[in-house]
Amino acid sequence: MVIGCRDPFPVVDGKGIEKLKAAGVTITHPILEEEARLLNKRFIGFVTRHRPYIILKWAQTADGKIGHEDHSRLLISNEFTNRLTHKWRSEEAAILVGTNTALYDDPALTNRLWHGPSPVRMVIDMDLRLPDSLQLFDRQVKTIVFNKVKHEEHENLIYYQVTEDVSIVHQVVHALYQLKVLSVLVEGGARLLQSFIDEGIWDEIRIITNKQLVSTSGIRAPVISGTRPGLSETIFSDTIDYFVNLQTVLS
Repeated sequence: MVIGCRDPFPVVDGKGIEKLKAAGVTITHPILEEEARLLNKRFIGFVTRHRPYIILKWAQTADGKIGHEDHSRLLISNEFTNRLTHKWRSEEAAILVGTNTALYDDPALTNRLWHGPSPVRMVIDMDLRLPDSLQLFDRQVKTIVFNKVKHEEHENLIYYQVTEDVSIVHQVVHALYQLKVLSVLVEGGARLLQSFIDEGIWDEIRIITNKQLVSTSGIRAPVISGTRPGLSETIFSDTIDYFVNLQTVLS
């Protein structure tokens, strides 16, 4: 029998291999261990780092803007990359946005343009100022609201209480570990994304840049430094740069 890598889950770690050996099964291990770990990166990271696998994603104009200053909607990605982002949503356990993104964009945060179940929707709304009329509160998909006011649960809607005196990034990451959420796609806004970057708590970053669209004024995209994309692809007007945090993904 060929085994790529050991299961790091403490209850299991190596026990299956030992049972097979005791039963007389010839074991070849490890085989393509790095590739096997990458294939199981969400689970392995959850078990070893006690946090979900974190992917940061945003779309920006050619001059690095992600939205208008007045928060009016700015359509950046083309219809093909837009559908791709819905595929990305279908591959992760949860999706997270900040208050302003929820308020001004009123996103559904579902993968309606792709097959499969939608991720758990999550929003940071510290003062609970988001109106119930938003699509996020339609109860169609499980939704978690991180806030400082209350901790309670209704049908498909969870209010998860946090505090202001501790990093919201750390509190969200800890909450998702407790809730057994293995991965999260963070879609904005700029301040929330930058918080994850500044804290160094991320595993992948995916940036969609519309090379034909320029917005001389607007909300600046998050800034990352000291790393280069490991892969880039172009889909008509859009270029997608993929960054990997080697300190976490391969650790």
